[in-house]
Amino acid sequence: MLKVYLSGEIHTDWRQRIVAGAEGLDVTFDGPVTDHAASDDCGVAILGAEPDKFWHDRKGAMVNAIRTRRGIEGADVVVVRFGTQYKQWNAAFDAGMAAALGKSLIILQPPEHDHALKEVDAAALAVAREPEHVVDILRYVLTGRLPG
Repeated sequence: MLKVYLSGEIHTDWRQRIVAGAEGLDVTFDGPVTDHAASDDCGVAILGAEPDKFWHDRKGAMVNAIRTRRGIEGADVVVVRFGTQYKQWNAAFDAGMAAALGKSLIILQPPEHDHALKEVDAAALAVAREPEHVVDILRYVLTGRLPG
């Protein structure tokens, strides 16, 4: 079984497209909490309110980091998506962590990010443009079959 951690942008359906496309493959998926409000507020919901927004965000970031670290450490493959709408600084961190841990890293990004992400891309084993490309990579890794 291949364990895949899906990291990065949370505002589009890319995760669902990968999971649906990989149906029938021997693969399991994990990832961050994609409910933006829950992710932002997990620290204060669990550890108590903070009057200062900096500390509110920091509590959430630290609790989320526990989940992220566990997911990336347990993964065989880490897919990191950089979308077009928001700056995903946490996605760059996740890509760096995956690379440092020697995980097989796939970056999913639009062509307009090529220059900005050139160092991140250099750490990856593949740079894909569409979620379906990621599915094709996973299928090839598991079965040796090419698309089509």
